[in-house]
Amino acid sequence: GLVIDGRTLNIIFQGGLEEKFLELTQHCRAVLCCRSTPLQKSMVVRLVQRQLKVMTLSIGDGANDVSMIQAADVGIGISGQEGMQAVMASDFAISRFKHLKKLLLVHGHWCYARLAKMVIYFFYKNVCYANLLFWYQFFCGFSGSTMIDYWQMIFFNLFFTSVPPLLFGVLDKDVSAETLLRLPELYKTGQ
Repeated sequence: GLVIDGRTLNIIFQGGLEEKFLELTQHCRAVLCCRSTPLQKSMVVRLVQRQLKVMTLSIGDGANDVSMIQAADVGIGISGQEGMQAVMASDFAISRFKHLKKLLLVHGHWCYARLAKMVIYFFYKNVCYANLLFWYQFFCGFSGSTMIDYWQMIFFNLFFTSVPPLLFGVLDKDVSAETLLRLPELYKTGQ
């Protein structure tokens, strides 16, 4: 692991040592920035995004973490003693740091699987609808007449085909939470 303070980060950013800093951090399993300013925290996140071209996640619990949370692709705020500023600026909020494992491994996997199935469902729905319109044009001699009134087209998307996405979004859990917590490598299978 690497523990680095704000004074050292200041030297790194002002001295043009970002490349060497990133080389060092790639050999570490964890990098902890302590006693750093909010600007330095967000600069570290942007440096990692820009140079390594990876998705970043930032976790914070106070107002000094807001810029870091907003700079990251995914921001997680921890509600606690330092107030609610980090929670208000984040994408996800948890009450304690120990809930992070369940948020990432369980809910992250379920969300990823649900979104993948929903994309396939929407392609299927739109292909069916466009296919229906295509074959109708043969029936009407390519006159351009509409097969379905506008209000029926609105109802088709709003009511008739909205039940499966809602059911998938609420009820679909391909693997149990206990299994996902026991086998964290299952998160990578969807990717």
